[in-house]
Amino acid sequence: MPDRYFVTPPVDAARAVLRGDEAHHLAKVMRVKPGDEIIVFDGGGCEWLARVAAVQRGEIALELLEQREMDREQGVAVTLAVALPKSERQRWLVEKSVELGVQRLVPLITDRGVAQPVDNALSRLRRTVVEASKQCGRNRLMEIAAPQPWTGFCAAVAVLGDRRVMADPSGSEDVGNLLDGWRTSRLASSLVFAVGPEGGWTEGERHSAASHGWQMVSLGPRILRVETAALLLASIAASAVIGFNDPKP
Repeated sequence: MPDRYFVTPPVDAARAVLRGDEAHHLAKVMRVKPGDEIIVFDGGGCEWLARVAAVQRGEIALELLEQREMDREQGVAVTLAVALPKSERQRWLVEKSVELGVQRLVPLITDRGVAQPVDNALSRLRRTVVEASKQCGRNRLMEIAAPQPWTGFCAAVAVLGDRRVMADPSGSEDVGNLLDGWRTSRLASSLVFAVGPEGGWTEGERHSAASHGWQMVSLGPRILRVETAALLLASIAASAVIGFNDPKP
């Protein structure tokens, strides 16, 4: 796949302008010149073949040659609600979530959370979403939602009727059984996974989940890090989608 660049919407039917980090990378690292062709996308689902029209200080003018309909989404809307881990592990979690097709990531505020989702950190993570989307070919940016307290999020999602799974060592159902069930029955159109902090869920948080119809699932005999647990669930969803879409003999 050719190099891809994110162009901030709105995008004119025939022209676009790259600015900021994208323009700097193209001009200073890739050394593009007028006439070179690249791929640009707007994060809302559109992708274009574009030709560099002019390289100017701080921006690159583009001529849009062809709009392409490239839908690389997986067909099931997956939301990951996660009590974010510390430092660089946040970036890794976001990057891999984008690659696995997660549609929305919700930073959770929990009783035992160790990393509070502040504005600067969220801005950096949204930039990671752009970089990961450029690499993996997604044309829709994964949303990083505003941080939400667990109790409020838990209740609000229940009202929407999404299928809800809470990862917890005390869960009565095994993750393997969950995957087998999804592979043999039609998936819900939307899935919501919740992963707690490194210190685990409190009894009050578990009670809130149970009272709002969340399915509590064990991820196996080993204790997983937050980002590992979250990506295991995202992988299960992706695997189930692939398995369901495979032609049956």
